[in-house]
Amino acid sequence: MAEVLTAEAVRDELGGLAGWSQDPAGITRTVELASFPDAIGLVDRIAVTAEELDHHPDIDIRWRTVTFRCVTHSAGGVTRRDIELARRIDEIVGGTR
Repeated sequence: MAEVLTAEAVRDELGGLAGWSQDPAGITRTVELASFPDAIGLVDRIAVTAEELDHHPDIDIRWRTVTFRCVTHSAGGVTRRDIELARRIDEIVGGTR
C-alpha cells in the first residue's frame, strides 16, 4: 500500500505545482475553460492518463469549470501517486490553454 505523505511533505510538493491546494480530504485544483466542450475534452484527456497510471482523480464538472481532487482513498490520504497524477494533470492543462 502507498504511504500517506505528511501535511508538510504535501505542502512542499505543491510548491512546484500550479494552482493546487491542500485540505484534509486531498489536493485540489480548479480549472476554468472557454466552453463546456473544452471542459469535457480536458476530462477525456485526463481520463486516458489516469487509466495509464491506474490512479483516478475525483472530478467535478460545472459547465466550463472542472475541479480535480486527488487522494489515495485506500491509503486514507495523499500519497506520491496523487502528486504524480497532479503533475500529469498540470501538463495536460498547460497544453489546453
